[in-house]
Amino acid sequence: MATAKKEKEKTPEPPQPIPEPSYPVIEGFVEKATADDISALFKDLKGQLGALKGPKAEQGKKIGKAIERTEELLSYLLQVREKLEADRKGKGGKRK
Repeated sequence: MATAKKEKEKTPEPPQPIPEPSYPVIEGFVEKATADDISALFKDLKGQLGALKGPKAEQGKKIGKAIERTEELLSYLLQVREKLEADRKGKGGKRK
């Protein structure tokens, strides 16, 4: 029995590969969105958060800050996308 335990200890299972997260809806939105699309996306939600009163108003403020941060990150992604597209077009014109 002691040898059976030693054999099990010697052969650890190989680690399972971690699947890459995939967010196709967000990817699709970022690939096609404009700055106006981003501001329109959260406009109604911001209005509804501003109407909250009482204890939910505090939660609304936190959610509002999270939405602002999300808008900033999406805007940054759009800037990066535009820069990459410009670089790609610039390199394409230099090829012979």
